[in-house]
Amino acid sequence: MRSAPHLFNEDARLAALAEYDLLSESDDVDLSEMVQLAARLFDVPIALVSLVERDTQTFKARIGLDVCETARDVSFCAHAIAQTDILVIPDALLDPRFATNPLVTGSPHIRFYAGVPLRSPGGYAIGSLCIIDHRPRNGFSDRDRANLQSLATIVTDRLEIRRLAVAGAIGQTRFENIAATSPDGIICADHHGDITFWNAACERLFGFNANEAVGKSLDIIVPERMRGGHGGGLQRVAAGGKPRLVGTTVELDAARQDGSEFPIELSLSMWREADQASFGAIIRDIGERRANQTRLFNLAHLDSLTGLPNRAVLLNRIDERAKTELLAILMVDLDGFKNVNDTLGHTAGDAVLRQVAARILGCVRPIDTVARLGGDEFAILMPDSPDRAAVGATADCIIAAIGVPCVSDGQMAHIGASIGIAFGPKDGEFAEDLLSAADLAMYQAKGEGRNCRRFFAPPLREAAINRRAFEGELRRAIDENEFELFYQPQVRMTDGVLLGVEALLRWRHPVQGLLPPNDFLPTVESGLLAPEIGQWVMETACAQAVEMRRKAPDLTLGVNVFGAQFSTGQLAIDVAAVLERTGLPPEALELEITENIVLRHDDTMLAPLRALRKAGIGIAFDDFGTGFASLSMLKRYPLSRLKIDRSFIRDICTDRVDAAVVNAMVYMATSLGVEVIAEGVETEPQRDLLLGCGCPTAQGYLYGRPMPLADLNAYLSQSARVADVAKN
Repeated sequence: MRSAPHLFNEDARLAALAEYDLLSESDDVDLSEMVQLAARLFDVPIALVSLVERDTQTFKARIGLDVCETARDVSFCAHAIAQTDILVIPDALLDPRFATNPLVTGSPHIRFYAGVPLRSPGGYAIGSLCIIDHRPRNGFSDRDRANLQSLATIVTDRLEIRRLAVAGAIGQTRFENIAATSPDGIICADHHGDITFWNAACERLFGFNANEAVGKSLDIIVPERMRGGHGGGLQRVAAGGKPRLVGTTVELDAARQDGSEFPIELSLSMWREADQASFGAIIRDIGERRANQTRLFNLAHLDSLTGLPNRAVLLNRIDERAKTELLAILMVDLDGFKNVNDTLGHTAGDAVLRQVAARILGCVRPIDTVARLGGDEFAILMPDSPDRAAVGATADCIIAAIGVPCVSDGQMAHIGASIGIAFGPKDGEFAEDLLSAADLAMYQAKGEGRNCRRFFAPPLREAAINRRAFEGELRRAIDENEFELFYQPQVRMTDGVLLGVEALLRWRHPVQGLLPPNDFLPTVESGLLAPEIGQWVMETACAQAVEMRRKAPDLTLGVNVFGAQFSTGQLAIDVAAVLERTGLPPEALELEITENIVLRHDDTMLAPLRALRKAGIGIAFDDFGTGFASLSMLKRYPLSRLKIDRSFIRDICTDRVDAAVVNAMVYMATSLGVEVIAEGVETEPQRDLLLGCGCPTAQGYLYGRPMPLADLNAYLSQSARVADVAKN
């Protein structure tokens, strides 16, 4: 640990600090609002105004910290006052000055620090405004720096009022000496309210020069509508009356020489010399400060795009009510919004978000809180014991309102909304728990078709907890090579010749043994590891297919693709790289996608699929007929094959409807020039019926179950003999 060195001008700096008299009993500077705003604005647990003395640092205002002072040698702020700019420590454990500091290794466990020096008018750093986090951060943006500097300016303003008030209490001569160089307007007046001193800053503020102001009544700076009471009040105090404004700071309207009005902050002091009362007024134009405070307040509390309350405000309002009254939380996520940004641009997307905010507000009660959480996510707090039917009706109103096309620069944007609903305190006593519950219900709505609402139920949370635990096991499965591939043959039904294989992911769990796909694939598909696992499947299957083709040169490999692999935007590039590394020809690979993947990732799939198809890679529509895809997708997507789902094959021999559907699928695919294969073929009558429909290829237990690579190699040898017989 390195203690901050004392500065070369340390004595002068400490003298400047003493001018504020900030640690005396008469100190009335309240900066608690500033540290609260800083903590909220930067989402940190600790914010401080620190005064750095010779051997200690004292916290003039603090939030998130119990102690009032520390020794200077462990102080971060003692380093900050030596800076000309903001001191930012992204991770104290990685900084040799602080890595062994007890404030880092122990309580309060500082990891991130950012501090702005607070300087007197003479340029001396008397302390700092700082923010602290227990977590490291990867940086501090220029905007963050500007906002923290703005807060420090407001703090310095308030401290300067205190410095001048202290000077005024000492006497007029000292007051005027300090006032002459002050950036603030300083006026002295006698007990009649006539001006006796007028500094240069007052000339800039009000337009009167000193010759024009001295000797005049203070009324010259008071708007005409408010004149008359000031002079009498000063005379009353001078005569021994009880002061009302002396020693306090107030905000008033003032008038310039040209009659225009502006807001000021005024601090009034009084002293007696030669048994005569005198007054000093410290005046500051606070127009810019008010605008700055409003801007910082809005940043901490409001979403800058929509003007709605932000997440922090929503959490506070929920916590205020969740334990004492019934309430509902609605989580709203927009469906199809990414497509708006991608096709119409982000400016149009911002306009759509503003329209959505207005439409949601039109559906709720005045007492409800509508907040934007970020991106295309909104949340609504409905307090005052809303019943289930009323909440459902509000959700339906929001879905209908958002479903109306938005117009931006003459262009139409079509979006929808999925809504999850939770009730407090039944579904959670704390804000984060309720938002989590509503979020889980919202994802259920998305998974069940979108553009709908769902209520939270406890099994959703249990499933989420189990899924998170399972995801941890999946991570281990990747690292420990527990995944393996099985392969199921695809054959030509007329002669039994092997045409291809489908790669199927299996997990050999160290405790539970070989897990069936339904036990883990849904978790993989919805989790964060899907792209990595999908890449492993692609790489492994293609490498193994190269060896398979030594025995079956025309064999085609089918590989299932997770929807998350499209979300990366790199699928076409990744597949091309795998083919290059393994040496598998593009025409030997067929990617299988399901209808549900198309529906969830429609706006990100078309371009990579077209690029893959152009490269010669096959694209198969898996489980066809079981999802919600429209027939127009057969025309839109570059498909090479349809896979008829096993659910239609199972009863094809006994169910006339299934037989008719299969016959129609085969006819449609053939007419479109797309190959067709039937899944789940288990019996010879099923085979015969499919051949009669014109379906040439099948996959199912009749021709082989999914098998590990070793068994497949034996199967390939046998298949090669079948192929030789078929040729002869």
